[in-house]
Amino acid sequence: MTMKNLMNNIFGWYFRERYRLIEKFVKFPIQVQNEVLNNMLSLNKHTVWGRKYDFSTIYTAEDFSKRVPLQDYETLKPYIKRMMLGEKDVLWSGQVKWFSKSSGTTSDKSKFIPVTTQNLKSCHLRGTFDTMTLLYNTKPDSKIFAGKNLVMGGSLTNYTEYQDSKIGDVSAIMLANMPAFVKPFYAPSLEIGLMSEWEEKIELMARQSINENIVMLGGVPTWTIVLFRRILEITGKANILEVWPDFQTYIHGGVSFTPYREQFKAFLPSDKINYIEIYNASEGYFAIQNDPDCDDMLLMLDNGIYYEFLPMDQWEATRPLAIPLQDVKVGLNYALVITTNSGLWRYMPGDTVMFTSVFPFKIKVTGRTKQFVNAFGEEVIVSNTDKALAMTCPIFEAIVSEYTVAPIYFKSTGKAGHEWLIEFEKAPESLKEFSLALDKNLQLVNSDYEAKRYKDMALVALNLKEIPKGTFHTWMKNRGKLGGQNKVPRLANHREYIDDILTLIRQDV
Repeated sequence: MTMKNLMNNIFGWYFRERYRLIEKFVKFPIQVQNEVLNNMLSLNKHTVWGRKYDFSTIYTAEDFSKRVPLQDYETLKPYIKRMMLGEKDVLWSGQVKWFSKSSGTTSDKSKFIPVTTQNLKSCHLRGTFDTMTLLYNTKPDSKIFAGKNLVMGGSLTNYTEYQDSKIGDVSAIMLANMPAFVKPFYAPSLEIGLMSEWEEKIELMARQSINENIVMLGGVPTWTIVLFRRILEITGKANILEVWPDFQTYIHGGVSFTPYREQFKAFLPSDKINYIEIYNASEGYFAIQNDPDCDDMLLMLDNGIYYEFLPMDQWEATRPLAIPLQDVKVGLNYALVITTNSGLWRYMPGDTVMFTSVFPFKIKVTGRTKQFVNAFGEEVIVSNTDKALAMTCPIFEAIVSEYTVAPIYFKSTGKAGHEWLIEFEKAPESLKEFSLALDKNLQLVNSDYEAKRYKDMALVALNLKEIPKGTFHTWMKNRGKLGGQNKVPRLANHREYIDDILTLIRQDV
């Protein structure tokens, strides 16, 4: 037996042991969640936040939800700033060194999420091992540690106002804190993996990785495709399996995989490839696909996160009321509310989810509370547009690379509607017929949109524009949003993004 096969067997044993703990929270979800909350409250009674809300007299989850109001980034921002400047015992016990850089709020280009030692070890890093645990449970013959795993991480830098604080993508923080025993199985080198210049990183990553036996890759689909294309350009190969013949598993998250599925089939032409969706954000490692035949994910309940959920009718309420895990229902859209071992207390990250099962608790990510189009009461969300595209593309043998949607507002000379900008990998022969079919399919998956489209009375058919290849890449680069966890915003209830892109296209003409 080779050393790599021996290590793969050792990891396989660990994953089997870890699965027993996963089975525990699947069987006793509410009990485990209450233990998570109680531990966090007990550990942080003496902090600035704990004293403010008198954690020492909170005895139940109900007490907690009544005592502590819902938070967004703006309300926590002053406390996080104090932590970034080195102050101890603010939102979490002790001093926090790492801060994950996430997409910005309306007032900031970026927001910074604290990543405590507990959060790093028991949530983010454990999440990667839990992903392997669930993979090996369904595919016990996996040999992920018989080769190398490629991770498309971000970059790190020192905080200018306090050099001991480090900021960067959560993927970069995880890479920088990778356990020593995992490093031999990782590619590329950490020097390349933590580079800040994304285009140079892709080039070096491609050139180094073609000489490695890559068996698994994790990364956002958009940038993975950029890497794959460059690898094929360098090698002259027809597909990625000709470069990495032992490749087994692709782990993806951050955006719906639906628009990218056909492109990946071309890059990885084998029905034996494992595609695993994860829900990993700056705030935590929330959920993992545990069944390759189902497109939902198991909510991870024992990793330092206590969950609550905000029903859709409460999103705009003056005093919104979140509900505990035991009260959720299948098929409804909820905004996520989290309390984490990074010091986020009843925090709303802005993601929306829908439960597909409550025993066990399994979810799908449906979008963002700020990524929707509801200018006319149509309530279109990202999962609607992704599904409509998935229904439409096969009919026309089309492949979509990226897209974004915005409202077309009422004008004195016309009616309202939706504008779509699509960058095709493979365009349909008739854009007009594709557009009409897409509009019909969107009506099929969203009854509110269908009602507003009735006889063109409130909304006319969607207006689709095909934009040149590379436009979204250039636009994201101009915004300083290349690489890492940055994604093209799918939907917006305003025209800021779409008008910016249209201006960019006119300038290039």
